Amino acid sequence: MPADYSFTRYLAAKKSVDDRALNRHVWESLLRALPAVTPATPLRVLEVGSGIGTMLERLLEWGLLTNATFTGIDAEPNNIDQAQQRLAPWAVEHGFEAKRARCQVTLQRDEQNVSVELEAIDVFDFVLRERNRRAWDLLIAHAFLDLVDVPHILPSLFSLLQPGGLFYFTIVFDGVTAFQPEIEPALDIQIESLYHQTMDRRITAGKPSGDSRTGQHLFSHLQAAGGELLDAGGSDWVVFAGRNGYLEDEAYFLHFIIHTIQAALEGHPDLDAARFADWIARRHAQIEDGSLIYIAHQLDFVGRLSVSLV
Repeated sequence: MPADYSFTRYLAAKKSVDDRALNRHVWESLLRALPAVTPATPLRVLEVGSGIGTMLERLLEWGLLTNATFTGIDAEPNNIDQAQQRLAPWAVEHGFEAKRARCQVTLQRDEQNVSVELEAIDVFDFVLRERNRRAWDLLIAHAFLDLVDVPHILPSLFSLLQPGGLFYFTIVFDGVTAFQPEIEPALDIQIESLYHQTMDRRITAGKPSGDSRTGQHLFSHLQAAGGELLDAGGSDWVVFAGRNGYLEDEAYFLHFIIHTIQAALEGHPDLDAARFADWIARRHAQIEDGSLIYIAHQLDFVGRLSVSLV
């Protein structure tokens, strides 16, 4: 059981979980929809809530970024600092030549030439600064939309896309958290339900900032904001220990999930404090002995901004 918890380590630990979860059919639909690019006309990509840069790494590893400019923004300076620290050694390990010039890093490998700019800035401040420039061909939000008020923010995000620009929204939580083996079935259900309620009632900076069923609600939100859906599919997290234990740093990922539930529900008036503390301790112990199985239901989406609304 960890002595302390680091959000940046959690983001790194969940990369392998996300890699398995991302819907490959939706991914292939995105690849087919991308415009043709050349060194003179690179793909312009914006990721909001870019964290420590794991999606950027994935886009490079999986071959989406050839000739491209990538802008990643995140509200947490620590995340951006970590992303910048990871980028150069990751690039060298994967055969890229990395050149830094002011606030940009250029990555070159064979036919790939990608310019990267990372910035610590709140998404609303970024939208206000860049609104109606329509500077990007592809908008990415990974494990982000269930943390914001989607109906409020989506039109603003779409204002950043060029006419017919693409969006790729991934790991959008959709109302199922499950742990096995059961401890007390009724208590398990109660804790999971109350945890989802904390998402539904979350307030950040005085504004609603969550929805435990964002995934299913996103279909109508996209339509209302002028998005044309091209494909969608499940991207569930499924984490379990094999013969050699949990993969990579996924035990830490699980400990962090249990810690997050504890922080969200500690002192909740509907929970018996002693029973809840015991439940938390037993879940951590299950991770240590490799018996905990964790499932979370999520959805991926790819689409484009309707040209008629631009």
